[in-house]
Amino acid sequence: MDKWDFYKDNAGEWRWNRTASNGRIVGASSQGYVNRADCLANAQRNGYKGS
Repeated sequence: MDKWDFYKDNAGEWRWNRTASNGRIVGASSQGYVNRADCLANAQRNGYKGS
């Protein structure tokens, strides 16, 4: 199962990374988001099943 990480970048914007079970990053947000909810919505469009 892939691991999803949500974090704030150096500019203070929300981003996400999707890491496969082998430790490789297989997806990442292409931009930062001011609101965490917008970041989550983008991750959901890319396969994230959580909330």
